[in-house]
This record gives sequence, C-alpha cells and structure tokens, in this order.
Amino acid sequence: MTLASVHQEFTTPQEAEDAFYDALDDADAEKMRRVWDDSPEIACLLPMQAFVHGPDVHKVWEPLATGEVSVDIQVRHVRWLDLGDVAIHYVEELVSVPERGQQPPVYATNVFRKGSDGGWRMILHQNSPAPPPPGSMRPGTAATEGGP
Repeated sequence: MTLASVHQEFTTPQEAEDAFYDALDDADAEKMRRVWDDSPEIACLLPMQAFVHGPDVHKVWEPLATGEVSVDIQVRHVRWLDLGDVAIHYVEELVSVPERGQQPPVYATNVFRKGSDGGWRMILHQNSPAPPPPGSMRPGTAATEGGP
C-alpha cells in the first residue's frame, strides 16, 4: 500500500490541521501519517530534538502507536496566511500531560500544501516553547543565559 492510497481527503488546511491534533489526542500514528504529504520535502522540528525531514518525519510520531505518549492539546489560532496552494498557521498549543499537568504554552507553525489531487496535507510542523513572561529577563540577555 502506498502513502497516497492511505491519505484521507482534507478539503481545507483547517481540516488537515484538525486531523493532526486529533491524531495527537487519539495517540494514533496511522491517523498522523494520513495528515502528512508523502513528499521528501516534509519536515518536523520539535524542541530539544533533531531536525527531521522526508520519510523520517513519520518515525517522530511512531511512539503514539505504543500508547506510552498521552497528551491533551488545546489549540489557539494566532494567525493564518493563505497563499493559494500553501497555507501557514501560527498557533499556540496548550499542552496537558497526565503525569505533569498543564505545561507552559508552545508556539507552533503548521504549513500545509494543496496537492495535485486538490487535497491539503501538512508539509511542516515546527514548535518552540513560549518566551518567558515580560520583565523576567534583563534586557540584552538571551533565554539561554539564565535570566535575572
């Protein structure tokens, strides 16, 4: 079976994004695979992890299938850019992990591309921790320098 034959049809970037977060909530790696384009150009960059691209992106989500990963993610849309056959969604992810409770917010960039079949697929997911609260760092210092 090819990846193209397992793709679900997403008629809008929002449908593809909803499916992405549903796959995370459901801890379902197969649902996650259906969201992603099958291009070697896809990429994923998560905090504290190496940059991953092409078919290796699917390996990032394989731990979902084990049931060892359990998260609840609430998404707040910050900004959307629709550029014809490419859509960029900037979101704030509010992540709750059962063992650790509510985590600090994470900002994510989700990029989708409309394929030749007319369906939308994810081509990039990148996220990073939210910056520290205003005033918690001395001016001119980087977050890695430790703050006040």
